[in-house]
Amino acid sequence: MSLNLLFWAYTLIWILLAGYLGLLGLRQQALTRRVDRLRARLGSQTAGKQEPS
Repeated sequence: MSLNLLFWAYTLIWILLAGYLGLLGLRQQALTRRVDRLRARLGSQTAGKQEPS
């Protein structure tokens, strides 16, 4: 019985770890899209301006 419990506890840890990594991946994608939108907005605002040398 104790080995059965150990197996399920180990399996649960791996499932939780996989879920956590999945959530981190989704958050990273959302942040990447947000940064891309900010960069595009910044680029469109400075398109007509010349950078100082």
